[in-house]
Order: sequence, then C-alpha cells, then structure tokens
Amino acid sequence: MDKKQIAAVLEEIAQLLEIKGENPFRVRAFYNGARVVEGLVEDPAELVKTGSLRKVKGIGEGLAEMITDLVQKGKSEYHQDLKRSVPEGILELLEIQGLGPRRTKMLYEELGIKNVAELEYACQENRLVKLDGFGEKSQAKILEAIKHRNKTKGYFLISQAVSDSAQFVKYLKERNEVVRIEVGGSIRRHNEIVHDIDILVSTKKPQSIHEAFTSYPEVDRVLANGETKSSVILKSGIQVDLRTVTDKEFPYALYYFTGGKEHNVATRLIAKKKGFKISEYGIFKGKRLIPCRDESDVFKTLELRYIPPELRENTGEIESAREGTLPDLVETKDIRGIFHVHSSYSDGAAALGGMIERTCELGYEYVGISDHSKTATYANGLSEVRVGEQHRELDKLQKKFKRIRIFRGIESDILADGSLDYPDRVLRTFDFVIGSIHSRFQMPEKEMTKRICTAMEHPAMTIWGHPTGRLLLGRAGYSVDYETIFRTAAKHGVAIEINANPHRLDLDWRICREAKSRGLRMSINPDAHSLEGLEDVPYGVGIARKGWLEKKDVLNTMSRDEMEAYLNRRK
Repeated sequence: MDKKQIAAVLEEIAQLLEIKGENPFRVRAFYNGARVVEGLVEDPAELVKTGSLRKVKGIGEGLAEMITDLVQKGKSEYHQDLKRSVPEGILELLEIQGLGPRRTKMLYEELGIKNVAELEYACQENRLVKLDGFGEKSQAKILEAIKHRNKTKGYFLISQAVSDSAQFVKYLKERNEVVRIEVGGSIRRHNEIVHDIDILVSTKKPQSIHEAFTSYPEVDRVLANGETKSSVILKSGIQVDLRTVTDKEFPYALYYFTGGKEHNVATRLIAKKKGFKISEYGIFKGKRLIPCRDESDVFKTLELRYIPPELRENTGEIESAREGTLPDLVETKDIRGIFHVHSSYSDGAAALGGMIERTCELGYEYVGISDHSKTATYANGLSEVRVGEQHRELDKLQKKFKRIRIFRGIESDILADGSLDYPDRVLRTFDFVIGSIHSRFQMPEKEMTKRICTAMEHPAMTIWGHPTGRLLLGRAGYSVDYETIFRTAAKHGVAIEINANPHRLDLDWRICREAKSRGLRMSINPDAHSLEGLEDVPYGVGIARKGWLEKKDVLNTMSRDEMEAYLNRRK
C-alpha cells in the first residue's frame, strides 16, 4: 500500500472504533496517525525497510506494526476483524454527507439502520424527525445527500483514474508488440469524474496484448477477454477497457474513443452530409478508406480545425472549428506562480519552509501563502497574533529563497453577513486575500449571493475561493446567482478561483465560459495542504481548458513582476 491507502485504512479504523463507542483516546490516535502518514515526505515502504518508522513523530509502536503489515502484506488483520464486527453496510453510511461516526452510531443503535437503503427508507418514513440531534431539516439534507451519492456512485476522481491509467500504460508499454498506445475517453477529455478507463493499443499481435492486459498484477477480476476488447476491474475498483486495432486504424479509433457521445453524433452527421461514413475503423467513401496518419488528418477530412480533446463535448466546438475561432487553450507551462497554499500554521501537513522550497523546485516564480483565518478554528485558523508571527517568518524565508517571490496572504472565511474575517488594519497587512465559504452552505440562493457579493465589495478581497463549495462525489455546490456575482466581481476586480484540488475542481468548467464572457480572470490554484498537493495544478489546467480558457484569461500566467504590480495596485 502507498501512503494514501495506508492513511485511508487508519482513518477507517478510527471511524469504526468511534461507531463502536471505543476509547476516545484510541480513536484520536488513529485519526492522528492517518494525518501523519498522509503528510509523510518519505515513502512508508522505505521507512519500514530502514526501520525508521518509529522515529516519525506521532507513530507509536502499535501504529508502526500496523503500517508495516499494510506495506508488506497489503492488509491488517486488526482492520479486517474490526470490519467484520459491524454490519457490512455501516461503512456506506459514512459516505453520506452530514453523517459522521457518532451520528451513524446513533442511527444504528436507535433505529437499527445498517445501510444506505435502510436510511433512505427511514427518511421517507419520517423516522429521523424525532431522533435526538436530527430533526426535519437534517432529514431533508440527508435525503438530498443520498440522492447525490446515488447519482455519482460508480464514478472516480480524475486523479485516481489518471494514476491508475498511467501505471497500467507503463506496464503495457513494456510489451514489444505495442506500436502506439493512448488513454482515451473521459480521462483524455479531462472530465472531473470518470466512470472507467479506456486504453487503446495498435498492434500486430492483439492476442498477446490481451493476455498481458488481463494478467496485470493490479487486476482484481476479469470481466471479458476477447480478440479486440477486454475488460477488467482493478483492485482500486475502477473498470478498465482495452481496445486493440491495427496501426492503420489507430487514428480513427483514438478519435472515436475520445469524444463525448454528443460530439461523436454531431461529427457523424457532418461526415454523412459529405458522403462519408465514420467509425472506429476509419472514414470511408463507399468502400474506400480515406487515409489518415493521425487525428489531425481526421479533422481535415471533415474540413474542421483540430479540436483539443478537452473540448469534445458538443458545446460549440464544432462550429468554432468550422469557423476557425477555437481558443488557443491555456497550458500547464503557462502557469508562472501559485496561490492558495496552506502550511502547518493552520491545517497543512508541511512547514512553511518546506512548502516554499518545493514550490521553488517546481519552477514557479512566486507563491502565495494563504492559511486559514481565525474563524476556522477546526483548521487551526490564525489569530491576529499568529498572523504577525507568520509574516515575520515569511520575511526571513524571503531572504533565504531569493529566486521566488513570496506573497503574504490568507484564506479568509466569508462570514454569514458577507464580512471578511479580520478588521481592516489586519487585512491591509496581506498582499492578497482569498475569500471562501466554509460554513452555512444551506443558505437560500438570494442570501448566499448577497453574502458573496458583499465580500467582493471589500477592497481587500482578491480571489473568490472554491466558488461553488462542491466536493466531488461527496457534496453538491451551494445555490448562487452567478450572473449577479460575476457582475459584482467584474466591477470590483475580483478574480475567480479554479481550485485544482481533485476533490473540488471548482469552478465547474461549464461555468468558466460565462465568467470569461464577463471579462473575469481565473486563478488556477492548488489549494495545497501538503507537498504533494502543490503538484495538483495540471488538474486545474484541465478544467480551465474544458472551460475554453486561454492564457490571457488566467491571472497566474502573469510574470513575477507583473503579479507584484497587479497586487500592489489593489492595495
């Protein structure tokens, strides 16, 4: 197991212990252990190998033994026994937004609810209304959360799919029989969540490739093993489909297995009007194959400009390709610096120096440190005194890391009345302020819109953070009037964040074009809480590309000097 998988097991143990009403100190030990493991710079396997695990602060002898088992055996008997000690569906309940271990325990003990289906039925029967700590509003929220969970069940974050597909492709590339190989489908289009992985291979020996595919060590079970298509389920739970074609067929197949359904239907109609028939095997004029070396030739045959994979959703890209008005999409290499970086001053896993050093290593020209503000007590938000302490440390670090510009910032809670989280004298000490909603998500649309607009009217607010508040596969975004908010943001020069954390990817790409049409600039930020989180920027760039954004639409494509001048103008 890698550190993310180990941390997930430790957290699940803590949740199960809490459900069972075990000693709170033991519960806390496992929660803390999960956070420590997730924040490790070193590979847990290397720490086990060198016997250095016990030297890590926060990992005692018991945790060390368990982590060793997870590294070496891929499982822990204690964890397995603990799961067997509760009804099978109990852990499913923890997937429902608003249900933590304590509330799950109450539902089980008071109402005998053991899985999501029983919980949904209990809500429909109004059985939660009189339960202590719940009530009518809680019951309605839980029902809504169940609907959201059911809608997204069977989907995976793009980060999980990208990681799994990259490892699988690396494994298959070792086969000499592979001529060309690509990942297609929703991953290539950079959808925020994906249902499965599509791998396309051109080869002269398909049988050999299919045998290797179904023999991949991470395969949990084989669904199909054919001559041109095979399907497996990985141990991570995601389905992977393999298609093999000849190298002559590869460009057509890559095109066909990349586009969204509506895009492919639209291009088939174009082909039909031209007297062509298009499929994964080629473009045919009668029985004659129109030769194409790559995807570009496919589009030329259809008399269209090349359409980047991210845009192939039938949202106007075909018309733009015909008219020659497709945008020159932003690229990861265009991002010159990053904002929304947390440290151990609030809820980050790494110290300030470590986060800044890693940002330097990644080649950025500037970094904006923005820990949580004082109201976020759950995230160790900074008091006014601690703001001063952090600024003094940042001044010292600026002298040490001269090649990168360090900007002082804060992720300020936008309070219920729309005010920011510090008095003006403190807000003036920051180079930038990210204003974000972290509480009272259920406010009516009109009130939430007013709350956000009021915050944008404050001269200190620079960026609107994770705008919809969504958590992919976990929580839908809150209700707001985007037209009003974007109008206010444009008037007061507030940028809109594209939060690159794979759990958020927020602003939604479907809304990016509307923001762009208002003349707003987006800021692609990692919302990093660890060294690894700093590397999430490409996921945000993928969303920006799906949202038709160009380099000029993205705030942090500015150079160091341009950004410094921009932030100074806002003071």
